[in-house]
Amino acid sequence: MAFVQRIVWSLLVAGIVVATSHVSGAEFIAGADMSHLPFFESRGVVYRDNGQARDALDLLKVRGINCVRLRLFTSSAAQAANNPYNYINNLDYTLPLAIRAKNAGFQILLDFHYSDTWADPGHQQKPAAWSGLTFSELVQQMRSYNSNTIAAFDAAGVMPEYVQVGNEITGGMLFPDGANTNSSQWNKLAQLMSAAINGIKDAAGTNMPKIVVHIDRGARWDTTQWFFDNLAQRSVPFDIIGQSYYPWWHGTLPAFENCLTNTVRRFNKPVLIAETAFPWTNSTNIFGIPATTNGQVEFVAELAKIIKRLPPGKAAGVVWWGTEYQQVNGVPTASFQYKSFFRTGGNILPVAAVFGQLAAPAQLQAAADPAGLRLEWPVGGAGMELRSASGLDVADNWSPVTNPVQSAGGTFSTVVPLESGQRFFRLEKN
Repeated sequence: MAFVQRIVWSLLVAGIVVATSHVSGAEFIAGADMSHLPFFESRGVVYRDNGQARDALDLLKVRGINCVRLRLFTSSAAQAANNPYNYINNLDYTLPLAIRAKNAGFQILLDFHYSDTWADPGHQQKPAAWSGLTFSELVQQMRSYNSNTIAAFDAAGVMPEYVQVGNEITGGMLFPDGANTNSSQWNKLAQLMSAAINGIKDAAGTNMPKIVVHIDRGARWDTTQWFFDNLAQRSVPFDIIGQSYYPWWHGTLPAFENCLTNTVRRFNKPVLIAETAFPWTNSTNIFGIPATTNGQVEFVAELAKIIKRLPPGKAAGVVWWGTEYQQVNGVPTASFQYKSFFRTGGNILPVAAVFGQLAAPAQLQAAADPAGLRLEWPVGGAGMELRSASGLDVADNWSPVTNPVQSAGGTFSTVVPLESGQRFFRLEKN
């Protein structure tokens, strides 16, 4: 089924009337994980636009980014003070940051880690304060902790639009209780997740966020199928399938596309790339894409082609991880300062504007070209087909434009010969 599009303007090009279309798709998350923003700012990091110091959130907002992802630890004040980089993201730190992001005009994606520190497939350490709980007590704790946290966000006027129930939980959560090593353990994991979701419902009421379940197998369909088949068998309720996709860790772009396509076909849920990134320097080429500022842009365009080809309503969005990262002496940033949206010294990189265009309507534009008529559209129209007709009366008369499409700087373009009479062009997603 094609998206319905409307003709919004026409222009005269070399004596020919050309009408172009404006494509409004469903809401799409162009998100940035900014969880360490105050941490970096407190250590003297300054974010800039052409050398001028600016609020980093404002720099992202004006470039079209519409969502901020914030991780949440269960750490104590003492843990956060003793080792800020690894423990600071607790409620006392994250809630004010959520208020700041909401006031800047962003949606919020809250990322529960259910740990005092980083959670990932190999690290799902139970909070120290929960270590003595029996399993039944742990299930109840998950419900009350999620309820109390969401109630705090609601009271502050920053109810998240999206909530991740765990971070990269491919191997489960709250080890050892929720490690999904066998069928019995899968049942425990399902109970813990369902308790968390029920806790969110308790506090959110009719203002329920979309629930994301996030694993780290963006290019591995076999593991993705195994994980979400098990959740489906145990009737864990959620809205969006979240994936991490870092090409240097997870696999090729074709494998990524295969995984997303199969995921949507089998589970009929939207897919969110909850974490991704690409280096702008300090790396070799990755699957033919150079580690340069232009390479970052090229990577976003390649991601867009894949995720925007998913069926209507199934591409939830993309979130960049480490967006705010900068080099700070003594801080173990794992080279993510070279994968952020800011170069050394703080100037914002070109990738930010291109990434923000993922959420923008696809505006098709036309201009005269020495070889004919040049048609251009932004990265938000990636994966869509350019079609043409001589009139607007019969929809079936629209035929594909087969001229080669070029991609550069986050813009797609093609040149078609000039013809006598009027021509209409539109972008179409089937």
